[in-house]
Amino acid sequence: MERRPTIKAVITSKDKVLSVDVIASITEQFTQAIDAVVSRRGLSILIVGLLAFTASAVIGLIGGIAQPTVHDEFSYLLAADTFAHGRLTNPTHPLWVHFESIHIIHQPTYMSKFPPGPGAMLALGQWLSGYPIVGVWLSMGLMCAAICWMLQAWVSPRWALIGGLFSVLHPHFGIGGYWAQGYWGGALAATGGALVLGGIRTLLKKPQIHRALLTGLGLMILANSRLYEGLLLGVCAGLTLLMELVRKRDIGRNQTIRKVILPLTLTCTVTGAWIGYYNFRVTGNTFHLPYQIHEAAYGSTPLFLWQSKPTSSPEYRHTRLRDFHTTYEPFFYAEKHSWMGFAKVNFDAWLAYAYLAGNVFLIPLIVNIRGLARWTLRNAWARTAFITYAVVTLGLMMATYSLLHYWAPIVALNYYFAVQALRLWSRRDRRLKPFIVPVIFCLVVMLLTITTSRRIRAENNPLAPQTQHANLLAHLRAQPGKQVVLVKDGRQKSGDHEWIYNEADIDRAKVVWAHDMGTTENCKLVEYFKDRVIWSLTIERDDAPVKLNSFPRQSCVP
Repeated sequence: MERRPTIKAVITSKDKVLSVDVIASITEQFTQAIDAVVSRRGLSILIVGLLAFTASAVIGLIGGIAQPTVHDEFSYLLAADTFAHGRLTNPTHPLWVHFESIHIIHQPTYMSKFPPGPGAMLALGQWLSGYPIVGVWLSMGLMCAAICWMLQAWVSPRWALIGGLFSVLHPHFGIGGYWAQGYWGGALAATGGALVLGGIRTLLKKPQIHRALLTGLGLMILANSRLYEGLLLGVCAGLTLLMELVRKRDIGRNQTIRKVILPLTLTCTVTGAWIGYYNFRVTGNTFHLPYQIHEAAYGSTPLFLWQSKPTSSPEYRHTRLRDFHTTYEPFFYAEKHSWMGFAKVNFDAWLAYAYLAGNVFLIPLIVNIRGLARWTLRNAWARTAFITYAVVTLGLMMATYSLLHYWAPIVALNYYFAVQALRLWSRRDRRLKPFIVPVIFCLVVMLLTITTSRRIRAENNPLAPQTQHANLLAHLRAQPGKQVVLVKDGRQKSGDHEWIYNEADIDRAKVVWAHDMGTTENCKLVEYFKDRVIWSLTIERDDAPVKLNSFPRQSCVP
């Protein structure tokens, strides 16, 4: 057998020897480590998943457990607290108008408006350790493992392992980013997307029931995390699978039905039944999502551009909710409703996504743009990946809002194109081949370190709203007895940060946050919580220090 030349020999010529012994040695060891693992696919997946979970936990523990910052995170945490206590929803509180908040419904039940998937993962973390963030770290481990598994079906095992490690170290989607150190749920949707994308290729290579069930599990995860984007991906994947099954004559009809169609039909049926049951428990109607109930009660802006604005304005009992729904949200809808605005907003959103998602991986993509384009046109699965990406992106362009984690279902394709660009680059330039992947890894680690340290410093700012909220909550929980805080906004308070978020069981919570609604309504709350200490809190602006004041109970005496 011909012996494989060492890396040092590759960079050595007859006339000149490059003095790169140290780099060559490190690169040689790196390559040997990769080759030792890729021979066992299951081990590669396990290593990537454990590395992602462990590293996420280490960063979270060293930098401090992340505090919820934006409205969405508090809503997901409400779902987590509900599920962790064995319930699917909560009864409406008698004084629910004091507890209204963004992205939460109080009628007909008290619950998050979002799909239950991310909340369920947070609930798992809360149940296992008492900390919902553990569920986020578990999601990150599952995401990276699923991406590695998906890539094994799309590329060689060696490149699949490299792509899986890239998903762990990504500066924004990896172990130090907000998917691993926040409560948005992006990693779970990315897991579902990777299972679907990997499933359709493995089923075509060798139809097996467990592979079909994994694909169906991916669809189930998408339906319970990012329903709209998951539907777009599911349609693309379903059409691809159907066309390829019809085209492949070596797979018999009975085998297709028994090992592909029936398991997928079963998982989709179970998913539909579960969503209907969950809707019924939360909204009282099998066909009404909690999201729809929330939009009917509070929404003033359509979710998609093809929808028209509501004819009647919802009733808002609190200034902050009215400002959020009538000022903040309509801005995006109005800006997209002209041709120039549509093009500008979507171009800016795509540019931001390409920059943040591509990051270091833009280097091989740009360097090999022509070769990658030619290869994509010639390769059937590359064309499928590109078309899928385009369909989901076009679908997102038609939505009113666009955030980074909306692309989560197709993020696995980022690593597919990244490793293909690296592979083409390595093939094109033999002299640089030994150094390309290690250099990219070094750049990724460097940027991961920078972005993570910046995020930790920003979150530990003592005047940041989330830090003040968390510190005040910890202080009140340390006090004897139960507490109620009546919150009033000052004139300079923005609508970006909300303080009125409560646990699933409000009456049993150690600390209850409520809107200050004036003397008459406040006195109703004081009478209801007569065994609690009542505090008054005015927030003048987001970055101003907050101070508790004792509520004057005598003002409620008849």
